[in-house]
Amino acid sequence: MKKIKIAIQKSGRLHTQSLDLLRDCGISIDNGRDQLKAASNNFPLEIYYLRNGDIPQYLKDGVVDCAIIGENLLVEKGDGIEIAEKLGFSKCRVSLAVAKSFEYDSIQDLKGKRIATSYPNTVRAYLEEKGIEADLHIINGSVEIAPNIGLADAICDIVSSGSTLFKNNLKEVETILKSEAVLAVSPKISDEIQVYLERLQFRMRSVLKGRDYRYVLLNAPDSGLDKILNIIPGMKSPTILPLAQEGWSSVHSVLHKDTFWEVIDQLKEAGAEGILVCPIEKMVN
Repeated sequence: MKKIKIAIQKSGRLHTQSLDLLRDCGISIDNGRDQLKAASNNFPLEIYYLRNGDIPQYLKDGVVDCAIIGENLLVEKGDGIEIAEKLGFSKCRVSLAVAKSFEYDSIQDLKGKRIATSYPNTVRAYLEEKGIEADLHIINGSVEIAPNIGLADAICDIVSSGSTLFKNNLKEVETILKSEAVLAVSPKISDEIQVYLERLQFRMRSVLKGRDYRYVLLNAPDSGLDKILNIIPGMKSPTILPLAQEGWSSVHSVLHKDTFWEVIDQLKEAGAEGILVCPIEKMVN
């Protein structure tokens, strides 16, 4: 039986988060120490552990059928590779940064300057769009040191928290693009493997949607039920069950994590009691 071949980063944060997602999708992975390839024993899937920068070419060549990869890397190296799913984790941005002493007002200040980067295609496209000519220095590795040793006037690199820039006395001045982990698909994927990919995507969507919501159970006085129901509409409508105590009901619903605490405060003000919050493992539509 054929298996879908998926590439993930060999090491690092994206490696760990990718494996966590696959396991949450119910995929059991026979993952031995220092393996370059591992198979699932309960889903038609093989994992290839690859260097991050090599994954786009493996996708183009059809060596792997899909990959969990940073969107920023696809922008840089992934022409012709389709994004099947945005995964919502490993978020970062590709940004331009200069020394804190650099008097920066606009992108025009980088005209004729030297920019060190590991993302030359991304930077070049951005500068061309802005009508800026600059001298790009391609560096594979840590670029943050370049301004401090006189190699460049600015850098372009991935930024997450900004702590690395701060430690190197740099300031972020332009965000070129925002990135997150994505499920990317080879242009050479076969129809047979496409079926497995769709099954995998279905599981991923269910897991990712579950991560975004919380299941809420609460007790509400019947006299305040209408007000409470207006606060928590739920997915379609909340579930309401009568309690043994007359005049009270149990209300079950789902809240999005981004508005969760605001809604909880409103529920308490409306008379809700005994509020219980549970994580949602998966949400299947």
